[in-house]
Parts: sequence; structure tokens; C-alpha cells
Amino acid sequence: MGRVTERRKVIRVRDGAVSTRPDTLVAEEPLEIRLNGKPLAITMRTPGDDFALAAGFLVSEGVLAERTDLQNIVYCAGATDGGGSNTYNVVDVRTGAHVPVPDITLERNVYTTSSCGLCGKASLDAVRTTARWPISDTPPVRVTPKLLAGLPDRLRASQRVFDRTGGLHAAALFTEDGELVDVREDVGRHNAVDKLVGRALQNGGLPLSRSVLLVSGRASFELAQKAVMAGIPVLAAVSAPSSLAVDLATETGLTLVGFLRGSSMNVYAGEDRVALRAAAARG
Repeated sequence: MGRVTERRKVIRVRDGAVSTRPDTLVAEEPLEIRLNGKPLAITMRTPGDDFALAAGFLVSEGVLAERTDLQNIVYCAGATDGGGSNTYNVVDVRTGAHVPVPDITLERNVYTTSSCGLCGKASLDAVRTTARWPISDTPPVRVTPKLLAGLPDRLRASQRVFDRTGGLHAAALFTEDGELVDVREDVGRHNAVDKLVGRALQNGGLPLSRSVLLVSGRASFELAQKAVMAGIPVLAAVSAPSSLAVDLATETGLTLVGFLRGSSMNVYAGEDRVALRAAAARG
């Protein structure tokens, strides 16, 4: 199985001094996801949690929603490197017989990079109409600016591989009370979210209707899409959101917070879940 990190020689220049040393890099390898034996998507990812990644990807595609929807996930034994060794870079997801698989899903072969995800694949209307758990229908969740402000440091403290490489994105699930539930790292921020959601599916934890999702980078459309499809009511990012992410959040009722740094943050949508008046009164 591929490693999470790899060693490479690097020429280091510091204050005019040149030296050669080994450096630890995050591994990046392709993962092909097959659905019931048919090729569906290829994503560039950091090896590890591949089954959860594939399951989470299919939640965002609207194929899986319950643990019973998933029959099993296996590495394809026939996917070898030419020397007879399994590459562990191809997985096949088998769904239960009761799960309807749209023809469009089987006919669409997707290549997704570690930075882009499913850019432009879905429209706002498509996400809104295919979401299994409309966020507007979930019980009210309230978080305070103080609670949100403390989440990035807790995420950073849990990024074990980032400390060794400096080259990974991370995503974390917190309860509405700020309790850390799970953290996943990957070279692609959308993969990290898929790993979180896939783990929740495997554990029977969907929908994540009482959760806060924090991502280490920007909040793109595909990340907002994945939050909505998993029933997550609050998405926070340490960097900026895209315009389409804000549009999707507004359309679906998702609370979207960006530029979450220290005690500062911008609330772009769903401000009713953030106790802004109480914070203003204390200020």
C-alpha cells in the first residue's frame, strides 16, 4: 500500500549556504473509484482511508446515504503494477441491491485533481434537489463566535502529517459544543472531507446534522456541496469562500464562515446559527 509520506533529496539554500539533505514529502497517488465494477472517477489523493474516501465521494454524488446502502468496498486484485504486485490504487464500491444507481452516474467518467475536486459538475439546483437531508429541515444548531474562533488551533494541533511535510490539507468534524469528533488529512481538501463523510457513513452516523465542518483552506463550491449532501449545517474555513459556494450556502440554508483566523471571521450565509448579537453585546 502506498505510504502517506516519501523521502526525496533536496538542495537547501539558507543565508547563502548550500547543503543537500533528505526531505519528507506528502505522497500523492491516483485512486480510481469503480462503482459496481464500472469505472467512475479518478482522484489524486494521499494514500490512506481509501475506502472512506470512496464512500464519502459517493455520498456527495447522491448514490449512498445509509450504511445499509453499502455492500462492501474492496481493492481490485487485478490492478497491478506490471510486476504482479497490487497497486492499491483502484477500489470497487458495491452497493446494496436496493440502491438505485442513475445511468448518468455510470456513464460519467470523472478526473478530479487534488486541488479542484468536481469543479463545475453540479448546478445549484441539482445539489438542492438531490440533497437527502435538507439543512433547512434540521433541528436548530447554534454556535458562538468564540467557539468557532477556537476550532482552527485545535485542528492544527491534530495535523500529525502536516507537521512532517507542511503539504497537507485537513478537515475536521466538531460537535455544536466544540468537541472534536474526527480529523482527516489529504493532499486534496475535498478528499479530506470525503474521508470524514465516508467514515460517518460506515459508522452509521449520517446525516451529520449536529456538526460543524472546518477546512484548512478555502471554501469552494465542491466543499459546500459535500457539506450539504452530508447534512452538515455549518461549514467554516480559514480562508476565503468562492462566490458559488456562497450562492449554494444561501440557496440551501448552509451556514458559511470564512477567514476564520483568531477572533476574526466573516459570516457569508446562514448567520442565524451564529450568536452574533450575544457577541456584539459582550463587545
